[in-house]
Amino acid sequence: MAKPGTNVLAHDLLKGAVAGAVGVWAMDRVDWFLYDRESHKTRDQTIANRPGGEDPAHVMAGTAAETLGVPLTGAKRDRVGTAVHYGLGIIPGALYGALSNRFEAIGAGRGLAYGLAMFLIEDELANTALGTAGPPSGYPWQAHARGLVAHLVLGCVTDAAFRMQSNAVVISPAPLRAADPLPPSQTSSIAEKRAGN
Repeated sequence: MAKPGTNVLAHDLLKGAVAGAVGVWAMDRVDWFLYDRESHKTRDQTIANRPGGEDPAHVMAGTAAETLGVPLTGAKRDRVGTAVHYGLGIIPGALYGALSNRFEAIGAGRGLAYGLAMFLIEDELANTALGTAGPPSGYPWQAHARGLVAHLVLGCVTDAAFRMQSNAVVISPAPLRAADPLPPSQTSSIAEKRAGN
């Protein structure tokens, strides 16, 4: 027998994962919109600071493929890198879903705190520590600003998508059953209204 609350936790993890994927999609739209408006000099400096000129998710995909001895080039490398990128939003999104209903501070600012944390932890610290990005000081300020804005969007959209699902999906610990029939007094009044009486 499952522990009480296990079903709710599993649903929150799943809703958070879906919300994280939606958040990554929205973040990418904003990130590319801003990137396309940066100067060539700013873009060149960003690319020059990236290992192999690639974003962290594609660097991770390439490193994993090399470690496993699997060739990963061209379109296949792009697909795997994109999957890793989405995974970096889906996994934290699942955790967000599991924790936000249990700890109010997690959802602070309707996801803004989550987005800020993801920016600071992922973009500014973890990527450099893992060698999937260059040192933060090597990037132009516009890349940091773009990353911050994009991650704030990630946080807000992840939160909104999670809340929408939570409001739409009601998890009942009791098994579903047929609705109780209307009492005779209500049944007759409904029939009379339909008949025009």
